[in-house]
Amino acid sequence: MKIKTIEAIGISIPMVKPVKMSFEEVRAANNVLVRLETAEGVVGWGEAGSAPSMTGETLQGMVAAVRHLAPRLEGVDGDDIAAVMERSDLYLYGNAGAKSAIEMALHDALGKTTGKPACELLGGKRRERAPLLRLIGSGKGTAADVEDALKAKADGYIAFKVKVGVGDPRDDAERTREVCKALGNGKVLVCSDANQGWNPDQAIAYVRALGDTPLAFFEQPVPVGDLEGIGRVAKATSIPIGADEGLHSMDDLKRHHEVGIAGGSLKTIKLGGMRAVIEAGQLCEHLGMKVNLACKMAESGIAASAMTHIAAAMPALDWGVSLTNTYLTDDLIKRPLDLSGGHVALTAGPGIGADVDEAKVRRYAREV
Repeated sequence: MKIKTIEAIGISIPMVKPVKMSFEEVRAANNVLVRLETAEGVVGWGEAGSAPSMTGETLQGMVAAVRHLAPRLEGVDGDDIAAVMERSDLYLYGNAGAKSAIEMALHDALGKTTGKPACELLGGKRRERAPLLRLIGSGKGTAADVEDALKAKADGYIAFKVKVGVGDPRDDAERTREVCKALGNGKVLVCSDANQGWNPDQAIAYVRALGDTPLAFFEQPVPVGDLEGIGRVAKATSIPIGADEGLHSMDDLKRHHEVGIAGGSLKTIKLGGMRAVIEAGQLCEHLGMKVNLACKMAESGIAASAMTHIAAAMPALDWGVSLTNTYLTDDLIKRPLDLSGGHVALTAGPGIGADVDEAKVRRYAREV
């Protein structure tokens, strides 16, 4: 499989409603798409969301990175994806998000060329579907969040993530408690995520206020540079502490494990691709750490389709899968993902299984 062309396409798709994070309010998905075409005419697609506060990459930077790498990868044999990505590292340091989009497109193209689903290229299918982690964070207070959670539960969801870290820890703790209570206090998985929003003392106040609840885990309570601080939070509570923005490599996983972190959220944009996420999951299994798989807020059905194949091949998946394409006003795939009963099914077909609507891609494309 020879790589003929690699095209970087910047896109922007509005969100159904803004999502309030600790550092920003996300109103639109500003992502890079990679359209990779082989000499045989097979087209593979990849996607990566911009995440300046997580990976240091803006949309403009990711598009520039893909365009920088394109002429250095075109003409190369794409059958050995690892070798292609090693070559990309020779020409460009870092830029994990941009590289992950190229790597995703390679898996899609190779799968289509060989007639294999991407999960088979990643080591083999272990499951047909995975539980979805439903985001709870209306920004409108406790009553609205409880109502949203109950509606999602009625739709079949069995895993929920409460967004915290924006307000006072005591207020967020009370809101989290009410969501846990409404959902049955342990009958479904409920976790929370501060997105680096607090210092260690604030995070400790939050978890101590929730010590008698069945909160499954609390994600990234403090800024990524404060490894000692997140360790302090872990030691102060029996609630498992997870990491997200702080995990960009195998060494990061090991360092967080050493300070008592129970698990982590694994993303292609942080680790550099689909294969890297699988390898991180294998390390988590070895270390006894739990795994949540997640798309960036917000990636389209292209990245979501790829994530279903990662989920299918992942050794263990205790903390569910976070997909974000449903938070967008429109999607870029013709055949919607199978989301039913609070789970997502593996997308069918070779590659990542995404039937991309190129007319919509061009509609949402923006000049970069």
